[in-house]
Amino acid sequence: MNWPSTALLLVDLQNDFLHKDGAYARGGATNPDTVALPAKLKPLVDAVRRKGGVVGATLFTLVPGRGGEPIISPHLKMLRPFLRKGDFMPGSWGQQLVDGLAPADFTIEKLAYSAFYMSRLEWALRKFGIEHLIVGGIVTNGGVASTVRDAHVRDIECTVLEDGCAAPTPALHAAAIEGLRPVASIRTIDAVMADLAAS
Repeated sequence: MNWPSTALLLVDLQNDFLHKDGAYARGGATNPDTVALPAKLKPLVDAVRRKGGVVGATLFTLVPGRGGEPIISPHLKMLRPFLRKGDFMPGSWGQQLVDGLAPADFTIEKLAYSAFYMSRLEWALRKFGIEHLIVGGIVTNGGVASTVRDAHVRDIECTVLEDGCAAPTPALHAAAIEGLRPVASIRTIDAVMADLAAS
């Protein structure tokens, strides 16, 4: 990899998704695979930073609407009826990257599955001179897959961390990883760490 033009992108590793006091824990929607990700990714985040690399983070966001009530897409409201006012609100604790991985060099508010949708992600990547993304986070079959596919159509190469992503079930994760093989390199955290050490 050409490290000066490579960035590690952490997808939606936020307090409201992962922390024991976050919105998803309150709604009983966390699972061990997603909660374990920050500790698994921390060595890679630290190694990228030691090399002077770029670490970015996407932050799923529920924009306040009338009366401060969050604007929630119908499919998400059906899947997560426990979401309420204040969850994933811009600038809130719940919206922020988890402490163990913060701070990121840049953050992108994310409104839908793809971090490129109606965001400044492509602009930020161009300004940082990024041509290759290493992607980890949640969920493999949602935000990760959609963002990687949108990067592919923009000629931004991607490496997906097979053990640095998670989905609601192992089967969904495995299927999503297989589906991404035509558009991304699939590697482990340790393999990327070894590349960093050798560079």
